[in-house]
Amino acid sequence: MEEWNQTTTGFVLLGLFPPTKIGLLLFLLVILIFLIAFLGNSSMILLIWMDHHLHTPMYFLLSQLSLMDLMYICSTVPKVAVNFLSGDNSISLVGCGFQSVSFLIMACAEGLLLSSMAYDRYVAICRPLHYPILMNKRMCLLMIAGSWLSSSINAICHTVYILSMPYCKSRIINHFFCDIPAMVPLACMDTWTYEYTVFFSTNLFLFVPFLGIMASYGRVLYAVHHMRSSQGKKKAFTTCSTHLTVVSFYYAPFVYTYLRPRSLRSPEEDKNLAVFYTILTPMLNPIIYSLRNKEVLGALQRLFERNLSQKE
Repeated sequence: MEEWNQTTTGFVLLGLFPPTKIGLLLFLLVILIFLIAFLGNSSMILLIWMDHHLHTPMYFLLSQLSLMDLMYICSTVPKVAVNFLSGDNSISLVGCGFQSVSFLIMACAEGLLLSSMAYDRYVAICRPLHYPILMNKRMCLLMIAGSWLSSSINAICHTVYILSMPYCKSRIINHFFCDIPAMVPLACMDTWTYEYTVFFSTNLFLFVPFLGIMASYGRVLYAVHHMRSSQGKKKAFTTCSTHLTVVSFYYAPFVYTYLRPRSLRSPEEDKNLAVFYTILTPMLNPIIYSLRNKEVLGALQRLFERNLSQKE
């Protein structure tokens, strides 16, 4: 393993693509996914902002999800592209810290946001008469602010600690961004206590919200099952299945990556899974919500009709 002086700053990312023709094709594919994700999430945010029919708590939370996905993919893919095109896989200490903070904020905040969205659906379906009171503007703002604030504190604490560790053996990270599980094995100190801290915060920001989501949708499915209106059942199932699809895409790779012991993990497997939740999921979320949501499709239709009428 390459020896590094303790005063050396920065890291080297092994990256995602081999320097071959296949690597180039995969790189172009990721750039295409990035552009689709960027366009899709930006369009979702603008659409919700422009169409007054979508000025509801559910779509306000959805706009925040799109914002998080947009920031999510922008925190990793541009650096991957620069490193691949330049052939220089180095990243500065500041750049590594920025990636780590950005990734952790988005990852933790998105878990909390998904639980808020599940609570919103629970109130809308199970307690519709109380919806204007329980999901008012102030409550939505508190949910959003709580997600961002708590995630930011968690991300800053972890990033400051991981970057202050002594890396006296190697600074070569077997990943395409500065991910904490990939950096911990490089430290020349006992990280046992810190790994339990990571495990605890992962449970706090992933597992606890997941329990809230499951509890909310358990109540929702029970209420939907007892609905008399077939149209109401269909609408509720469509909305809930859309959200549960997004929840599955988010939680499955995260839980598999972060809640396993280090002895059962491999760097290559973690890297491949990271592609799913940092690159693919931000692209899929706006597609899922737009294709399976009549309100969003209706808003798109109204926007096109408005633009056509203005041209005429």
